[in-house]
Amino acid sequence: MPTLTWLSRLMLPALMLLASIAPAADEDAGLRLQPINDRLYAIVGPFGNRTPENLGNNATFGFVVTDAGVVLIDAGGSAKGAAAIKALIQQVTDQPVKLVINTGGQDHRWLGNAYFKARGARIIASQAAVEDQRARLQEQWLRLQNLVGMKGLAGTEPVYADETFEDQMRLNVGGTDIELQMVGPAHTPGETLVWLPEARVAFSGDVVYVGRMLRVGSHSNSAHWIEAFEALAALEPEVVVPGHGPATDLAQARADTLDYLVFLRETVGAFMEDGGDITQIGSLDQSRFADLEEYASLKGRNAQQVFQEMEWE
Repeated sequence: MPTLTWLSRLMLPALMLLASIAPAADEDAGLRLQPINDRLYAIVGPFGNRTPENLGNNATFGFVVTDAGVVLIDAGGSAKGAAAIKALIQQVTDQPVKLVINTGGQDHRWLGNAYFKARGARIIASQAAVEDQRARLQEQWLRLQNLVGMKGLAGTEPVYADETFEDQMRLNVGGTDIELQMVGPAHTPGETLVWLPEARVAFSGDVVYVGRMLRVGSHSNSAHWIEAFEALAALEPEVVVPGHGPATDLAQARADTLDYLVFLRETVGAFMEDGGDITQIGSLDQSRFADLEEYASLKGRNAQQVFQEMEWE
């Protein structure tokens, strides 16, 4: 458990995929296993905020079973969250996790690193993601302390990637080709796509949200986020495993993420051109996206943040 002394130093067609989500055991903290093929899996966490029940795992993760062990995409939001992810992996294979890839700087992407590193895994992330993790560690830790609680965070320690890259990295693990492409800033500065060219599957991290409204935060860049999505689309994936929500196809990813980003920036831009003031930003009609989870809680904050971004563009 991190101490006060430590603190002071301081993600197949859509319908077929949805139908294949398997329930997890209670100890798996609300996670659901979603097979993509016999070697690729999404681990779908709950929508909503971090809670003591989900152990900070309110996101989608994924893994690849190779001939040399398991490659995990994102480590979970705590040590106990990482253990829950490992328990779900063990429903598929008894091979160890040999490599963990952090797709970004958000807490549930990396705060489970220590659990897997202690069991022999390598950790890889973009340099920008690691810089973001370091810069926001105390902020993330305090939020998790409030939302998950110290009991849920027991054993959690900040461990950063052993290996970093700036723009791209190519790996071959047990005969499986994996390509990493840093496309941030988007939701966070170091967002990374994990591309499996043979299977044509992309693990997008928080570049894509499906079924849940994305969040534009103070650490986000909504303009470049659109470019990040376009980099994903250029790969022409058959399956997208998002940072939040179930694995799906590119069309659904575009509808729930890109279309909203474009709409938001166009709508806020027109509002600003008409002389609208930030205090009136809540009046913008975003009901086109009202079917997305967390719509009510995020729409106003997203508009406000984009307004503040566009003031300086």
